[in-house]
Amino acid sequence: MAAAKMKTYRLCLAATLGTFLTAAAPATFAPPASASQGPESVADLAAGLVDSVVNISTSQTVEGARGIPAPQAPDGSPFQEFFDEFFNKQKDGTTNAPPRKVQSLGSGFVIDASGIIITNNHVIDGADEIIANFNDGSKLTATLIGRDEKTDIAVLQVKPTAAKPLKALKFGDSDKMRVGDFVMAIGNPFGLGGTVTTGIVSARNRDINSGPYDNFIQTDAAINRGNSGGPLFNQLGEIIGINTAIISPSGGSIGIGFAIPSDAAVHVVDQIRQYGETRRGWLGVRIQQVTDEIAESLGMGPARGALVAGVTEKGPAAEAGVEPGDVVISFDGKPVGEMRDLPRLVADADIDKVVDLVVIRKGKQTTLKVKVGRLTEEVAKTEEKQTTTPAEPPKPVVTELLGLTLSELTPDLRKQYSIAPEVKGVVVTQVGPGSSAAEKGIAAGEVIVEVSQEPVSQPSEISSRIEALKKDGRKSALFLIANTAGELRFVPLKLDE
Repeated sequence: MAAAKMKTYRLCLAATLGTFLTAAAPATFAPPASASQGPESVADLAAGLVDSVVNISTSQTVEGARGIPAPQAPDGSPFQEFFDEFFNKQKDGTTNAPPRKVQSLGSGFVIDASGIIITNNHVIDGADEIIANFNDGSKLTATLIGRDEKTDIAVLQVKPTAAKPLKALKFGDSDKMRVGDFVMAIGNPFGLGGTVTTGIVSARNRDINSGPYDNFIQTDAAINRGNSGGPLFNQLGEIIGINTAIISPSGGSIGIGFAIPSDAAVHVVDQIRQYGETRRGWLGVRIQQVTDEIAESLGMGPARGALVAGVTEKGPAAEAGVEPGDVVISFDGKPVGEMRDLPRLVADADIDKVVDLVVIRKGKQTTLKVKVGRLTEEVAKTEEKQTTTPAEPPKPVVTELLGLTLSELTPDLRKQYSIAPEVKGVVVTQVGPGSSAAEKGIAAGEVIVEVSQEPVSQPSEISSRIEALKKDGRKSALFLIANTAGELRFVPLKLDE
């Protein structure tokens, strides 16, 4: 109703204004000639690209589901044996439905006339058969060269024929795209076939929590189910993104779509074509976000970079001299604006390349030389391991400050809280409800290892350090906290508690 009123209001305003203009200056008002023709057409651009965009159809065999689920009988029930016999007959196969074929649809595009096609990993995941359907109605069977689950990219190979030569599309520079730039998507929404939509870059560097290397281009060009794996073009017809995901309560486009930037995709595609897999760089650090409080407590000005919370023993960072508490602000000449920038930069770095790592350490900027390692599954699993071995079994001097009850770490307390033997520092035995420490998630049994990058082993050392910080005019202190397994994180606490 409101929309109707608004429309009526605009028409009335135009009529009134027209009357005034006619009376005051007859025959002097005329719209520009181009206004009646609408915006410039993208028909020529689309026509030159659509034949290189394919519809990907896949099929896979899944186990047949039992038609009637077996009732659950209590153990010992007289019906239990009957149900087991009736519903679990395996020999004659009477209770299980046969395997069945399921199909899915997506999009892809040719990047090499030799038959290389790019799509999303989730489009072909688990497929027994992959078919590339071209705009002219021809079909080619595709084989999988390789895929990368973390970036959701898959590389396929088809065999072109003399009757069906392929035209390759070209990747553009996604890093040059700005918010507001024109983009065009071509894909296979809802299985309808080659469909062209246009829009703009709505945002850049979007993190939608789909993986560790999220850095999506957001667009309002209509992207729907079936567009996955299709290209997002700039106004020159270059691919600057791979359409991958949408946000939609209904399953249809609401103008919020996401594409993998071409700059990230090219690196992954090249590695898959060369090795059949991705080979990512590895630094060997655990990092966390630098908040305003952490930045203030470190005296480093505006919050930026990635705070090193832990360093893997004998890893590249350890060999280069990186220490917990360092804030990485640049890697290989590229700025690290926030925490999530660093994993992407490291992952894209060449293995064994020696790069400059710029860190802020105790308020001073330092450049370290680090040799990039290779991230393997074994390395990833090792870094995820948690050592929970308790050890040893004094009574402590107790201090209360900043909402924390602190004690020196005695063998009895180590045993009581199952604190790993390698953890050193001052143990937290109680956290005041409603305190800043409680809000930051500090818990009894955790250990304060450092205060503002100075190691502590007694509660009195923490008290002295806090007094010194207050005299320096600091409003917060940066605590390095270890959990019972020894995993470290930095927590800023206000000093006015």
